[in-house]
Amino acid sequence: MSAMQLIDESAILWSAPAAERADRPLLVLLHGYGSHEGDLFGLAPHLPLQPVIASVRAPLRAGPGYAWYGLEGATPASRSEGADAAARGLLQWLDGVQATSVGLLGFSQGGAMSIHLMRHAPERFAFAVSLAGFVVRGEAPADDRLAALAPPVFWGRGTLDTVIPAAFIDDTQAWLPRHTTLTERIYEGLGHSVSEAELADVLAFLHTRYA
Repeated sequence: MSAMQLIDESAILWSAPAAERADRPLLVLLHGYGSHEGDLFGLAPHLPLQPVIASVRAPLRAGPGYAWYGLEGATPASRSEGADAAARGLLQWLDGVQATSVGLLGFSQGGAMSIHLMRHAPERFAFAVSLAGFVVRGEAPADDRLAALAPPVFWGRGTLDTVIPAAFIDDTQAWLPRHTTLTERIYEGLGHSVSEAELADVLAFLHTRYA
């Protein structure tokens, strides 16, 4: 088992000060490989007002930004171990956060982590949104419990995304319906990014979750 990757709590961007977070749901944003906590936080003004938003910095340096697990020389086993280590660190951080519920929204590698967190502790999360994400290959500790609970997951991707390998997409397309209550959206002509149409679909999904 790889070591836990601790979260730098001083780097987290919050949508509300500590005094205004009590008795509210929490929406955790997980950025992509080589990015940072400020990236997805730009979505905050467009997201529902009910949850407190926390945009978390990944624990590993990667180019100009950070990563949840390393890619250089990576193997399926090392990706799985790295995702496990990052998930354990995120869960430890969440142990100290009070919220009425916890939702997840991630992009690319962060989208993979939004699903991977559920694969460790499905009871702790109300839903996940995975944008241009995928399922990390290999088994995770709570895959069976996740399948039994089948929480709602939004998975959106573009037809022109050349960053995520086709094999990862095929795996994810087969895996998610067996383990979650899946809302899948495919956007014609979209690359490795988020479009206005996709954001509108995400907002509809989130508003249903917070209704």
